[in-house]
Amino acid sequence: MEQFVVSARKYRPQTFKDVIGQKAITNTLLNAIENNHLASALLFTGPRGVGKTTCARILARKINQPGYDDPNEDFAFNVFELDAASNNSVDDIRSLIDQVRIPPQTGQYKVYIIDEVHMLSSSAFNAFLKTLEEPPKHAIFILATTEKHKILPTILSRCQIFDFKRITVTDAKEYLAEVAKSQGIEADDDALHIIAEKADGAMRDALSMFDRVVSYSGKNLTVQAVAENLNVLDYETYIKATDLILANDIPGLLLFYNDVLSRGFDGHHFVSGLASHFRDLLVCQTPATLSLLEKGEKAQKSYSAQSLKASRDFLLKGIEIANECDMRFKASQNQRLLVELCLMQLASITYDGEKKKLTDL
Repeated sequence: MEQFVVSARKYRPQTFKDVIGQKAITNTLLNAIENNHLASALLFTGPRGVGKTTCARILARKINQPGYDDPNEDFAFNVFELDAASNNSVDDIRSLIDQVRIPPQTGQYKVYIIDEVHMLSSSAFNAFLKTLEEPPKHAIFILATTEKHKILPTILSRCQIFDFKRITVTDAKEYLAEVAKSQGIEADDDALHIIAEKADGAMRDALSMFDRVVSYSGKNLTVQAVAENLNVLDYETYIKATDLILANDIPGLLLFYNDVLSRGFDGHHFVSGLASHFRDLLVCQTPATLSLLEKGEKAQKSYSAQSLKASRDFLLKGIEIANECDMRFKASQNQRLLVELCLMQLASITYDGEKKKLTDL
């Protein structure tokens, strides 16, 4: 049986062109290499799974390639990766400093990638300062962290800082579509969108979820399969809930919410999602804000159709009521009743308006 390689490793970018969503950073690094303007100490900071370590490895390989015969050489002996979470003492840093003095046997540079650098102790940081400021000509330091604010200012001032951004939902979805195509998997656009949205800007998380859903559903990825496996409420759930709210159908709404709970979903997740759904309907009502709706093609049509049924006043009031319920949820003694009361208030917004009109007559 052939060993399975997870997609996050299998599709790890090998060149800067393959890196998703970090074009400004990759272009800057490429230009720095070409113009011989690369700093001796770099700090890669940003959320998890956005390509910090990947870019560090590509950079290490790229700066050693000029003048070398074998284009497939990965210069593994020139790259040293240190996990600062488990090697955070002064002795670990002193050992690293001793290694730095030795020049590389192949290639031009030795590259030291220190991951989770914010985990280093204060004394370890201080021991590192002089070497970081004036390293040997053959040494490049690349520090990576998810928490830049925890790094000493004296370290930050010695580094060239690159802020990695979250991967957009659109970029993540498009990359997942390429991965699905390469594996011969039929995937719905909206199904991939749910995975990209759930990943919250982390490409590694998106690929891990993709593997999980493929293991569950095989060669055909549907919205239903993704929603079931990732335990997320799909957009159709909120479309149905909003239809019931607009129809002032309180009994139907309570039964619908009971069905959502019986499927194992959390009431807090449901009500916060409902507030987001109203927000999405609101941005659909104006062409200028339509680009803020990050949904698949089929979902966009459903949102546009429903946005015509709901007034702006209703949506603004709905967001306010749902958001208040969201904030009070954790402190509530009877959370189910709180959400049910929220749904009844939502279903009464347009009903009260009609009632007032009849009274005025």
